[in-house]
Amino acid sequence: MTAAVIGAGIAGIAASIRLAVKGYDVDVYEANAYPGGKLSSFEQQAGKLHTYRFDAGPSLFTMPHLVDELFQLAGRNPADYFEYIRLDETCRYFWDDGTRLTAWSDHDRFGREVETVLGEPARHLQEHLHDSAVKYDVTEKLFLHRSLHKASTWLNRDALRGYLNLPRLGVFGTMNEANERRFQHPKLVQLFNRYATYNGSDPYQTPATMNIIPHLEYNIGAFFPTGGMISITNSLVRLAEDLGVRFHFNTRVTEIVTEGKKVIGLHTKGRAGGAEVEQLVNPAPLALCISNMDVVNTFRKLLPDARQPERILRQPKSSSGLIFYWGIKREFAELGLHNIFFSNDYRAEFDSLFGRNELHNDPTIYLNITSKYKPDDAPSGCENWFILLNAPNNTGQDWDAIIQQARRDVIRKLSHNLGVDIEPLIETESVLDPRSIESRTSSSQGALYGNSSNNRFAAFLRHANFSRQFNNMYFVGGSVHPGGGIPLCLLSAKIATEMV
Repeated sequence: MTAAVIGAGIAGIAASIRLAVKGYDVDVYEANAYPGGKLSSFEQQAGKLHTYRFDAGPSLFTMPHLVDELFQLAGRNPADYFEYIRLDETCRYFWDDGTRLTAWSDHDRFGREVETVLGEPARHLQEHLHDSAVKYDVTEKLFLHRSLHKASTWLNRDALRGYLNLPRLGVFGTMNEANERRFQHPKLVQLFNRYATYNGSDPYQTPATMNIIPHLEYNIGAFFPTGGMISITNSLVRLAEDLGVRFHFNTRVTEIVTEGKKVIGLHTKGRAGGAEVEQLVNPAPLALCISNMDVVNTFRKLLPDARQPERILRQPKSSSGLIFYWGIKREFAELGLHNIFFSNDYRAEFDSLFGRNELHNDPTIYLNITSKYKPDDAPSGCENWFILLNAPNNTGQDWDAIIQQARRDVIRKLSHNLGVDIEPLIETESVLDPRSIESRTSSSQGALYGNSSNNRFAAFLRHANFSRQFNNMYFVGGSVHPGGGIPLCLLSAKIATEMV
């Protein structure tokens, strides 16, 4: 039995592993020269011996058991391929007025920090994290491990439990409204509102159900792969290859060939012997095809003659990101692995982002420094700064001008908070913007998480993990159910392949 996977993003790799375990002969076709999609890596050189390494995309690792599960499924010891540690602190927070707060993984310590720094009763924090755990417990088996597009999902014990707990899920209010009811201090409201950005949403619009997200970070835990985030990709590719999966890099799929209600082959374009070669890949028989490509581009570009699910494809997209990768000629003891520098007017920032498709002039800055835990990611005495700004998706803005202004805004804000002029310390620099995210990953409009989650029906407006038109066509990745981010992409592969 043969299977074709389009795209070597994390969901495509996971799907290939699961299919290989089921006994399929699997080929993965990837347009880029490397695997991982957004979960990739690169280096910057500053002189012959001065090297900075960067994880290009996702920088927070949660739910590591979903990665371990793939090795266990294949009968392998995860530790033989991949290692990680649990973090004692999840993030360090900074405000322009000088307030600084560390979110500790230990709830009691975090509660004391909140009381000391903000004067917020620790019990409010404990109640919020407990509520987050309850929401997750109610929704996990119903929404995250099953297709929402199968009747069986809604006719079982887990579904009944979900119906009985519907008032607790916060479906009918926003994340911000729930957080304002819970917390007295606006800075703590802002801190927990930021979790809407984990799926590219607006806390002032997205339902309070999204308050399940802190559960992943605080109750399950935040982790760091000892080889950097890229080691997730590399270890899973190694496992897939050990199982016989074949990866075809620099090979772009240009068309999914169908006949009646079946996918029968793929048209690909790649390079061989220095020349570009176009060919029909038509293994006989092709048992199934899985697309890890953004569902919009899967239909628009690869299945143009198929019936287009317009209601889903035309949904508003999530936010994107503007990323600066800086090699910094200094170490900062006050910074950790994960750092957030908040804007002074969060609502105005999201109004700019989703209301006007603009980058705010006082953006919230996420700063990730892997050299804090992996020292060889930067030269001695230096740090590798990954700076992410929430950005609108690509609708034709003047990104060159936006990048120049954002760079000035970031340097000004970080210099103010750290008490030193940052600009002279920037030794190397690269930039990733929504245009390049779109071109490198085929993400529609450069959106990081597919469709936006800014309404209570968003979960139902993602494409199913299977096709109703073609009996052997499936979909995985951040643009389909259950959503974007490493854990949900891995779950999408699980849902799709369990239907096979």
